[in-house]
Amino acid sequence: MSSPDKPILKVAPCSHEAAKYAVENWHYSRTMPKSKLVKFGIWEGDVFVGCIIYGVGATSDLVKAYGLKMEEGCELVRIALKQHQHAVSRMVAISIRLLRKHSPGLRLCVSFADPDQGHHGGVYQAGGWIHNGHSAASDEYIYKGKRWQGRSFRNNYKGMERHPEVTIVKGSSKHRYLFPLDEAMKRKIEPLRKPYPKRAGSSSVEHSDSIGEVGGSIPTPALKSITVE
Repeated sequence: MSSPDKPILKVAPCSHEAAKYAVENWHYSRTMPKSKLVKFGIWEGDVFVGCIIYGVGATSDLVKAYGLKMEEGCELVRIALKQHQHAVSRMVAISIRLLRKHSPGLRLCVSFADPDQGHHGGVYQAGGWIHNGHSAASDEYIYKGKRWQGRSFRNNYKGMERHPEVTIVKGSSKHRYLFPLDEAMKRKIEPLRKPYPKRAGSSSVEHSDSIGEVGGSIPTPALKSITVE
């Protein structure tokens, strides 16, 4: 049940335009992923406060290490929110319930928390995700004063990796989190669980993704939604 002083929380599929608005205004990357995506909007009352986006991930080997085919896994690629009242971990949990209905063949969801952004994965820890160590550090790119993750840069500026105005830097090693989507997968990956990392320095995603104060997008009609009262 929602607290009497909080608006009703609603999670439902949203349009690409609404998700893009949220990412460009309320996510630190300011860039929309280019892969095939499943997008869930977040509303508090009638106010659109952001979105949670799932995609195929940055590499085709995302879930190979867990004995899965590419189409059996996905990555939580964006949590883009303005200021909100409900816990992000709750929003993510509801979106996963919808994801299971939307894509019944999925067995595992992966997400990463970037220490360079002050994130240690507090949202995932609150949701009981399995911490599975760290990703390998990969090349990132600085172009026109903006730092890009490798795949995002290559999607937006194909063939410019060696351009003289582009600086290549070593990216951070990110915390990797796993969320099994069926009981058999849960039993399989539970032994891979490692101790949760502690928050260092700045705040976690649970708080730090509440950036921006620009007006919200107009809510889009729900296809399959969960409303928590």
